Amino acid sequence: MEAGMQILIVDDEALARARLKRLLDEIDGCEVIGEAANGEQALEEIQRLDPELVFLDVRMPGLDGISVARKLSELDDPPAVIFCTAYDEYALDAFNTLAQGYIVKPVEQSQLQAVLEKTKKLTKVQRQQPAASQEPAQERRQYISAKSRKGMELIPLASVYCFCADHKYVSVIHESGETLIDDTLKDLEQEFSDMFLRVHRNTLVKLDKIEAVERLSSGHFELRLKACDYRPGISRRHLPQVKETLSDL
Repeated sequence: MEAGMQILIVDDEALARARLKRLLDEIDGCEVIGEAANGEQALEEIQRLDPELVFLDVRMPGLDGISVARKLSELDDPPAVIFCTAYDEYALDAFNTLAQGYIVKPVEQSQLQAVLEKTKKLTKVQRQQPAASQEPAQERRQYISAKSRKGMELIPLASVYCFCADHKYVSVIHESGETLIDDTLKDLEQEFSDMFLRVHRNTLVKLDKIEAVERLSSGHFELRLKACDYRPGISRRHLPQVKETLSDL
């Protein structure tokens, strides 16, 4: 396998998480970047870590795995999901979500390797499709509209640094400040596909505002923007695409 698959393990049993992590550590190209013990924690960690792949237990107290997967399917750029459970009767529900794979416990190394290879190929194809299918709009907005106390505010597209999503809200960071808007990140990405680059599941950055990619002492990466103090973080999942895109500019 190629390097670079960041993985989150979600299971309410600590021993199950530890065993799966040991198996994954033996497979080249896998990096377990976090764990979660329930569905609510899983959604928080996915928001924070932006993993490429989530191993998701089905039966958990509170928010179960099926419910988590359905919530993930509503995201603009969801991680791949592999269900890992002892209850094979859940298979039908699992495949009715966006799950790329399904493994019944106890997990065997060969089975794990096979489902990872399949997921890696599917993820690569899915990431290539949006870029190939999106074409720059012939006529598109030159201003981003936002409702404010003063009425309708028009933000020049040329002044925009980035769009950032936080749960149900999207804000635009621009030369005059930060403003909440009604557009979704997905719609913005489609409309301005040739002008903005997704650097995180929650962030689109305007290409002509990027000055450099910087590595922090923590090992994380962020972007330095022209004449702007805001530093958008780059998720490890999107880092290869960011570097490739910027190298072509």
